[in-house]
Amino acid sequence: MCAAIRLQNYYSNGASLWGPLKELWETVDGAVLRKQPESIHLLERQLKKHKPHFLSLFKNPPKNAGERERVRKASTDGIAIQGQQGSRLLPEQLLTEAFILSDLFDIGELAALELLLAGEQQQPYFPGLTRGLVAVLLYWDGKLCMANSLRTLIQSRHGKTFTLDLSGELVALTTRFTDELMNQGLTKRILSLVSDISVTREFERLQKERGLGNEKHRKEVSELIKECRQALADSLFSWTCQSPLTKEDTLALIIHLETVTTQADGSLDSVSLALVMALLYCLDVSFIEQGTEDREDLLQAMPLLTERQYVSAVHSRLMDGQPWKLPGLQAVCRLTWALSLRILSQLPQGSALVEFTEADEVLADQALLGDVFLFMKEGMLKCESFFQEEFYIRRLHSLITDFLALMPMKVKQLRSRADEDARLVHMSLQMDGELPTSLHKDLDHLMILIGEFYSKDPFGLELGLEFWCPTESLQHTTLHGSYLGMALQRPPHKQVVLSKFVRQMGDLLPSTLYISYVRMLKGLSNGPQCAHYCFSLLKTNGATHSDNIQGVSGNPVSWEHFFHSLMLYHENLRRDLPNLDAAHYRHMHLRGITQRELDGLTSFLQLLTTIISWSENARLALCEHPQWTPGVVMLGLLQCSIPPILKAELLHCLAACGKSPEIAASLWQSLEYTQILQTVKAPGQRQAAGIEVELNEIESSCEEYPLTRGFCHLISTLVENSVSVNLGAGLRVPGFQPYLNFLRDSVFLPFPTRAYRHPAEKWEVADAVLEVFHKLLRDYEPQPSDFVQEMVELQGEQVPTHKPPGHSIMFHLLNDSPTLALCLSLLEEGVRQLDTYAPFPGKKSLESAVLHCLCLLDLALQKEVVFMDLLRESQSSLLVSPLEQLLQGVSAQTRRADHIVNIARYLYHSSSNPEAAFQSAKILRRIANYPNIQMRLVGDFTHDQAVSEKLMAGFVECLDNEDAEEWTEKEDESDQQMKTAHIRHKTQIHILNLLITSLELKTPNLALYLLGYEVKKPVSCTTLQDPGVLGCPRSCLHAILSLLQKGTDKRSGPVLTQQAPHLAELCYQVIYQLCACQDTSGPTMRYLRTSQDFLFSHLQHLPFTPSNQIAVLSQMSWLMKTAAIELRVTSLNRQRSHTQRLINLLLDDQPLAQHAADGESGMEEENRTVSGFLHFDTVSKVRRKLLSVLDAIDFSQDMPELLQLDFFERTLIEQVISNCEHVNEQGHTVCNIKLLHRVLVAEINALQGMAAIGQRPLLIEEVNSILQQVVERNRVRRSLSAKRHTLQSWRNLVETLLTACPTDVIPADDRQLIIRDLLLDLHDKILSEDAAGELMPIVAGAVFTLTAHLSQSVLSEQQQGAGLETSSGFASIANSALHLILRKLLNFILSTGGGYPRLRTHLYGSLLYYLQIAQKPDEPDTLQTGKAMWERLTAPEDSFSKLQMENLAIIESYGNALMVVVCGDACDGHEISRMLALAVLDRILSIDRQNQWLLFICNSGYLRSLVESLRQDDAALQSLLTPQPPLLKPLYIYESKMALLTRVAKTEQGAVELLRCGLVAQLIECQVFDMVPDSDSHRLMRDTSGFIPSPLDRYRQILLPSLRLLQVILTSTSMNHQQGALQVLQWLIVHGDTIQSLLRCQDLSLGALKELSLLTGIISKTALPGALEKGGEINSAALMEFQGHINRFQRLCLSLLSRLAGSERESLLKQAEVCAPGESAERREEMEVAMQQVCANIMQYCQTLLLQSSAQAQFSICLFSPSGTEPAGRDAGHTDLPSSLPSLSYSRLPSLGLVLYLLKNCAADFFRFHQSHRQNLSKLQSLDQLPPEELKELCQGLVSGPGGVEKISSVQRSLLAKRRLVQLINNRAKLLALCSYIIETCLFVLWRHLEYYLLHCVPTDPKHSLLHGPGLFRQRLTDDSLSGLQPSGSRGLNLSKVSQQDLDLLKSDIAAGFGEVLQRKLLEVEGLYSQVRSRYTFIQALVRRIRGLLQQPKT
Repeated sequence: MCAAIRLQNYYSNGASLWGPLKELWETVDGAVLRKQPESIHLLERQLKKHKPHFLSLFKNPPKNAGERERVRKASTDGIAIQGQQGSRLLPEQLLTEAFILSDLFDIGELAALELLLAGEQQQPYFPGLTRGLVAVLLYWDGKLCMANSLRTLIQSRHGKTFTLDLSGELVALTTRFTDELMNQGLTKRILSLVSDISVTREFERLQKERGLGNEKHRKEVSELIKECRQALADSLFSWTCQSPLTKEDTLALIIHLETVTTQADGSLDSVSLALVMALLYCLDVSFIEQGTEDREDLLQAMPLLTERQYVSAVHSRLMDGQPWKLPGLQAVCRLTWALSLRILSQLPQGSALVEFTEADEVLADQALLGDVFLFMKEGMLKCESFFQEEFYIRRLHSLITDFLALMPMKVKQLRSRADEDARLVHMSLQMDGELPTSLHKDLDHLMILIGEFYSKDPFGLELGLEFWCPTESLQHTTLHGSYLGMALQRPPHKQVVLSKFVRQMGDLLPSTLYISYVRMLKGLSNGPQCAHYCFSLLKTNGATHSDNIQGVSGNPVSWEHFFHSLMLYHENLRRDLPNLDAAHYRHMHLRGITQRELDGLTSFLQLLTTIISWSENARLALCEHPQWTPGVVMLGLLQCSIPPILKAELLHCLAACGKSPEIAASLWQSLEYTQILQTVKAPGQRQAAGIEVELNEIESSCEEYPLTRGFCHLISTLVENSVSVNLGAGLRVPGFQPYLNFLRDSVFLPFPTRAYRHPAEKWEVADAVLEVFHKLLRDYEPQPSDFVQEMVELQGEQVPTHKPPGHSIMFHLLNDSPTLALCLSLLEEGVRQLDTYAPFPGKKSLESAVLHCLCLLDLALQKEVVFMDLLRESQSSLLVSPLEQLLQGVSAQTRRADHIVNIARYLYHSSSNPEAAFQSAKILRRIANYPNIQMRLVGDFTHDQAVSEKLMAGFVECLDNEDAEEWTEKEDESDQQMKTAHIRHKTQIHILNLLITSLELKTPNLALYLLGYEVKKPVSCTTLQDPGVLGCPRSCLHAILSLLQKGTDKRSGPVLTQQAPHLAELCYQVIYQLCACQDTSGPTMRYLRTSQDFLFSHLQHLPFTPSNQIAVLSQMSWLMKTAAIELRVTSLNRQRSHTQRLINLLLDDQPLAQHAADGESGMEEENRTVSGFLHFDTVSKVRRKLLSVLDAIDFSQDMPELLQLDFFERTLIEQVISNCEHVNEQGHTVCNIKLLHRVLVAEINALQGMAAIGQRPLLIEEVNSILQQVVERNRVRRSLSAKRHTLQSWRNLVETLLTACPTDVIPADDRQLIIRDLLLDLHDKILSEDAAGELMPIVAGAVFTLTAHLSQSVLSEQQQGAGLETSSGFASIANSALHLILRKLLNFILSTGGGYPRLRTHLYGSLLYYLQIAQKPDEPDTLQTGKAMWERLTAPEDSFSKLQMENLAIIESYGNALMVVVCGDACDGHEISRMLALAVLDRILSIDRQNQWLLFICNSGYLRSLVESLRQDDAALQSLLTPQPPLLKPLYIYESKMALLTRVAKTEQGAVELLRCGLVAQLIECQVFDMVPDSDSHRLMRDTSGFIPSPLDRYRQILLPSLRLLQVILTSTSMNHQQGALQVLQWLIVHGDTIQSLLRCQDLSLGALKELSLLTGIISKTALPGALEKGGEINSAALMEFQGHINRFQRLCLSLLSRLAGSERESLLKQAEVCAPGESAERREEMEVAMQQVCANIMQYCQTLLLQSSAQAQFSICLFSPSGTEPAGRDAGHTDLPSSLPSLSYSRLPSLGLVLYLLKNCAADFFRFHQSHRQNLSKLQSLDQLPPEELKELCQGLVSGPGGVEKISSVQRSLLAKRRLVQLINNRAKLLALCSYIIETCLFVLWRHLEYYLLHCVPTDPKHSLLHGPGLFRQRLTDDSLSGLQPSGSRGLNLSKVSQQDLDLLKSDIAAGFGEVLQRKLLEVEGLYSQVRSRYTFIQALVRRIRGLLQQPKT
């Protein structure tokens, strides 16, 4: 069908002469031919609508003056167009064209205008044509649609000849409708139309009005007109096949046929032939013999049997003596009528018609006089369309066989006449007279007709079998087929008569009939069974006369006779073999063979060729016959001097013999031996001999080349089987090379320059030789041995061997050789000829030659990679260039680099040459893999505007092709139409793959050009338009979209996904790639969204119903990935309605009807009407689209069983299979089946010995089973891969929905329910028994994301305070649902128990997120206790604790199984898995109040294992402190481990267990703590991204967790376990140097302060005097050393206090603000907390030391010097004492004034913090009333990046503000606690010191010597060596130097500092805070005591 028919379905507003008719044809085609369901009602509607059109077939709407006027005014007044709203103003030019069109076709003006507008709309489908030319096409296309519809309706009728298997209802409808048409005179209308319409006349009219465009347009118009006529004639033919015509109609048909004439070559044209066949069927009564069940009804309807007038009228018309224009045609009709009358006479009904039936003999004689058989052969068989119609063939078969069977006397009469003629001829030859003129040649013609007719059998009917009657003797076991059982029952009478005819005609055959008879046999032996019968006949013919060797009286038509004659010819001619050098050889002086003999030999050779081609048994029996040796004789004759034509037949015959591999091998040897092609030159021989001479001398001078073509054919057949490597061994270098050289150098290269008598032969020669090249290259696989120069010994010297022929062809194609140049120029010539669209001689052969050229290029591109790799490895000196580069060379003819363009131009001819287009697409796709060539190609393709448009049109036409069909395994490839459809489909696949490959390369590339993007400007500035808009041509993108969009408006969904799943998959992939690529994404998504509504219309049909599971999954996968991008993009661009619409589509569980957008019908409409009809009030829920897509993925996968092998070794076979595996284009690892097959067959062929030969069939069978198994494996892999891909895309879509779309698009409660549904479904699918393990990782990932979002959603809902205490449980999602999710999650973890450690990472993450849901959020510390203890105990459990307890119960119900998995992963899993398992343990331990898990990890050794692993971590951690660390993994694992151990240590039981496991001992051994990095040296090495922390930060990340852990252990074990404190003290001492350097740290950054806060905490609990005494067995030396360390710790702590409380306090807080202005608030808070913590720790330490030294002040040690001066400047620590006492220096000890200073500051801080706390609390309580600026300010700290706060929604903003406020409140509460504590300890320390100094200290006289102080004090200082006053070394001064003056000063200073204001403040602090938090009245008591001390009078 012509391209004009393949148009988009714009029927709604198409012209009345085209659109509605196109729609009619679609409906008829769908209902009748495609058998679409539910199409009958549509058809009925259309038939009613178009009945007037059918009745007035092809009548145009008439012209009308009123209409003309309206159209004329359309440019000013506007005009209403049918199918469009309102009226349109039309340009003047358009109206002028409309009038021209109206006059041209004589149609109404309005119709012409509509047609023209439709042409304008369809213009993009016809690049290069104007709207007027398109309108011409549409006019005729409309007519054709009408004619096709009529033909199809008539074909669907019920009748006598065929049936289309349609439903009774449909057949009744069409029969009724067509009967009505027939009754209204359809036949006469058709006959008059057929006469009236003529291409020539129409073309003349069009030419006059310039209605014809380029060659293609002319061809398309003429095709349409021809097809219209043909369809009309076919309608009549189809009618007569099924039902008879009435008398009037029959006579009208006969009258029409009387005037018919033939074409120039004497044959009828196809239209006339259809009408002739219609008449033959009209007069047909042979169907009566068939005996079908409705035979009676059919007989009743036959006017031949029931109407006497009918018979009478037809009879008198045909008996009429008036000659017709074609007497032969008249004779055919008469013979048909005669045979019908003969059949009638044998029927009971015939008795009434005796007067007519008796005339049958007369009619038959008249027919014979009219040369009836000659006309059948010349006039009917020669018509091209005859053999394209099965029912023509069947009717003529019945005509011929009826004549032979029903008129035996006539046949006998013909034979006797022929015998008589033969005698006359014989006599005239004897007397050398003239041949008689009045010879009757009827029998001759009949035989030749039978021969011609049966020699073609396009439908494989093998009708000739009716001429062969199987006899008993033929029952041979090797024969099989339908005739086997026939001999057992008697064959039908007709068959007996016909087979008798064949045999009798051969008896005593006169020589004049010999050739005709042989030709008849040739026709009758066409087919496997016929050939066997004929072979047997010729065998038996000879057998009866076998004793007569001379065959004088033997049957001349027998094998015996023929081969005997051949041998005699050979004998005679061989004697005359001329000397090679004699001139005698040159000319054809033939003594031996006359012309008649030549014809006889030729025809018999053709018969022999036919038989041995069809029947293998005959081939083996004849070709290997020991007496006749046909091969030798024929090759011998080839050397003799006989005409080339006979030699050609001999070669064809040899080629037929060579079809069997056994014979082919011996033929090669014989060929080489006879030197038909001279491969060995005799010494002294002057010139060449053999076929080369014949070609150059004889054939060239005759300008005919049958011999060369025959030789090529022979070689082509022989290379099909194999070429022996040793061909010609011994006489020359063995191999095929000489033959290849001859074919290349003597046949192929000179072919364009030779002269040809028949122009067609030029292309036939090219085709024949290229076919050989193609086969050789196809079977060639490059091997390493091909590139090594091997030598062979020949006549005593070493000569190089020949390479395989394929290697030689490859070499020539990979060089700029004449062969390649000729191939390319042939391609250019081919496309040039095709562009003319004109028929020319040899067109078929040229097309075939072009196809071979394209295949050669494709094969060369395919094999060149391996070829060149092997060439490189061999280091051979061959030079080759890649073919894709050679193709860029300059053409010699056009002087342009247009080879690739020429190849691409074949796509433009895909409708007429699908195979060439397919190969062209394949080559382009191979070339597209090379990025450097792509850019050149874009230039070449777009260089010339006209060529560019043509190329684009070619690609688009291939994609648009509606005849393409995907191949399924069930179909039979033998049907040519199906084969073409599959080739068209594969072309589409290649083009799409070309686009996919190109899109991955850099721009500009071919894909962008073909898809209609800008290639000369930046791609992103493309604006895509619908075709035709703003001159935008139709591009591949439009073609892809129209392929995909077909059917989206119907309920069944996109048609392509069903009809061509693989094609649809690639289309979706191209769309995805365009959307995913940065450059093309913008334009593509805009276009898809606005012009096409693409995604919505496709997503609504998900999930697609699988016709091909794998492809459908991939389609959904690409579509979902595209949808994910769309959601992300529309969310980013705030295109809220688009996002909302897609989300509703994917997530709603309400039917779609509610969400239908305006003007959207289709599925929604249907839904609405259904529910409206059923009066549903509540709409039932439907499954969410996302879940139904998940349902469509089958998680189970059937795995192929293991191979069961008898001969091969399984392990070896598996090895071979894995060696044959490769990664295909889709990225699947599959096994190359062809390669595997080759390897296995080579293995079998290598086996030696008889046993191997015997077992060969079994081996082959096993190979087949292996291959089937591997095919199955490949399928499983592809299936799994598709499932993975789809599941991944589904996950992407879900994650995008939840993450990238605005949160408020899905309400929170819906969100939780959706996540619940998704999670439960996912778990159900993956936990089913047969779920494939390969899908688990993706599911685990999805579960992780979903759980994270569930947790987030629940938490944010709680933060917003919605539904905290709902009845069903937690938030919107019920507790029961949460429990279900937890159970499934734990089942999933357990199901992966053995393997999949990485997969569990996701699951642990999910579990952590899940457990986070029940974690109580931070609550603000309001400092109010509120409830009494009893109230707290009796309060109902809050929902968090309840859920937590339920979670724990579920976790514990899994018992040890779960514990083992988690603990196992925590100890030795994959790194991330370990971290998360540790986190899970941590989380579970935190909620496990019963300590079940703790007991398990302690008792089962996991805890000890974890503790002991710390030692191994040491080395890895040390490596982390290098400036450039390798990986941070060990750090993260270490942090997780420490977090868990810290969690364990929080219970006393756990802490004790950790000490028992030797935790501290492990930490003591870790050397990493001593490797403090130098802070300055690494400043330069900082990671700029900020991701990798600096070495110092890394060190702190290692140290801080350990310090925390130690602190927790100390806290947990402090009550009754001093062992812990001692071990920690040992750790402090072992790492003493490091600890001291940290305490001395100069640069007090936040990190350093955090370190110090933990360190001082530990020191305050461990470095105590009593600690060592409880240690027991420590010797005195060690004791002294420990003592020294402890003293040093004490001293460093005090000096640290003096820095933090005094000198550096303010500067540190300032520094915090300067360091990080962005994070200053939070950083300052952290620093404040850390500083207060350090001070609190040191003061606690002081308090503990004081209390431990003695319970009474007088025996207590002194930690602070007796000076009350408060620190002032930087050096305050050194100027404690006034300058009046220069002799004393207390530099070692801080003064008591420091404590007072600290006390004052803390009191001040306390009120500052308290106020801030109160303010923030009130802000929190009135959060809704806060101004926006304040909210923004609060959020600032929690949102990173500039402008971050602006982007978040108001709901988010208030949540963040709330979180920040809680954070601030809790921070202040912590600071208040610390301040309160410091105040209390300061007061206590102050009191103890004042009590000592003011009450118990005895001042000394400065004149006294050092040791003459009061004995008591001196005594205490020497004994109590632990005293903090003990100076280190001998330089220090003792405090015994305190003078009275000091004490007085102290008292006055302290009294001044500790005034009323401070005391009031302190009491206020107690009132505000200590009442509920601390020891009430403690401050009050101490203040009172201190006041008392200070007011005490001097003693």
